Amino acid sequence: MEQALQVIFSASFIASVLRVATPLILPALGGLISELGGVSNIALEGMMLAAACTGVLVSVYTKSAWAGMLAGVAVAMLLATLLAFFHLNLRADLILAAIALNILCSGATTFVVYLVTQSLTGSGDKGGTSTLISQQMPFIEIPIIKDIPVIGTIFSGQNILTYAALILTALVALFLFRTRIGIHLRAVGENPDAARSVGINVQGMRYLALILSGFFAGLGGVFLSMGYVKFFARDMTAGRGFIALAAVYLGAKNPWGTLIAALAFGAADALSIQLGNLKIPTQIVQMIPYIATIIALVLYAVVQRQRAINRQRKFRQAV
Repeated sequence: MEQALQVIFSASFIASVLRVATPLILPALGGLISELGGVSNIALEGMMLAAACTGVLVSVYTKSAWAGMLAGVAVAMLLATLLAFFHLNLRADLILAAIALNILCSGATTFVVYLVTQSLTGSGDKGGTSTLISQQMPFIEIPIIKDIPVIGTIFSGQNILTYAALILTALVALFLFRTRIGIHLRAVGENPDAARSVGINVQGMRYLALILSGFFAGLGGVFLSMGYVKFFARDMTAGRGFIALAAVYLGAKNPWGTLIAALAFGAADALSIQLGNLKIPTQIVQMIPYIATIIALVLYAVVQRQRAINRQRKFRQAV
């Protein structure tokens, strides 16, 4: 127990929380934008998976991590556009279309990896790209800060996409609450009929919301396979897209609240990794992130229910 506490309250653990939370923060920002736009994107999981796979394979062929990242993000945005087309133009149910996209990405990535590994190595591998030489996004040492005890350990030496996740949180907050397009997007999510009556292009705003969610999901997927590790593995997202959606609701649909919720989930995940080094059954350790998600959602539901009861009580008193 004492050893576990030493691990938790160390600077290296906090640094690992930032690293582990990155593939949650990025898709959560995308989920937040789509949610505020009135088109919840539960296909974040599939988009992340497709981006992770594409990024690694393109980096294998081009020998460039940046080309891999751009390709991965582009594929995720393309899938988001496809989802928007099916829902907004063909009137397909958004939830069913998103589920279909998740299933498609899971199977398609496995199939593509098998074909590529068979072509390059002579033996097809359905499990991942560990037999291929792929690139990795750079890690950055911040001058001056890297030499400061504790702070340097936490904030310096992180992957470039981890810094991007923190910066993008501020940019998303600015976009949603300080720009005309962001305000229009939120208006569409709040009341599409009212937004339409004042000349806002509702369908265009919803397209934008889904495509932006694909952009952020793509960055999260690329980080998983080219920042967190240096390979693609089958279904390596492991539910992170859904946990990112949970962070959106727990963060009260606010960029900074979403960031804090994602960091909390990241802390649970990092804790499970650290405890895996101790003499604790692996089954219990692997359950920690998902148990934390369930508990958080239950607490969120209880709080929301209590708020609804309080509103009803005040309304009755006013009447």
